[in-house]
Amino acid sequence: MKLEEIKEIAKKHDIKVGKLKKAELVRAIQEAELNDPCFETGKAAECGQEECLWREDCK
Repeated sequence: MKLEEIKEIAKKHDIKVGKLKKAELVRAIQEAELNDPCFETGKAAECGQEECLWREDCK
């Protein structure tokens, strides 16, 4: 997902985008949606969230 798309999702959750990097933004969105903020933390193989919006970009 492109950064601009992520920023739009963040704004819908009232997250101030500022100078946050992509991974920081995604984790903030995950927290706002009451999910585990695990994006790019190395847990992709074990998180069990196969339907996660961020799955394709996660490492």
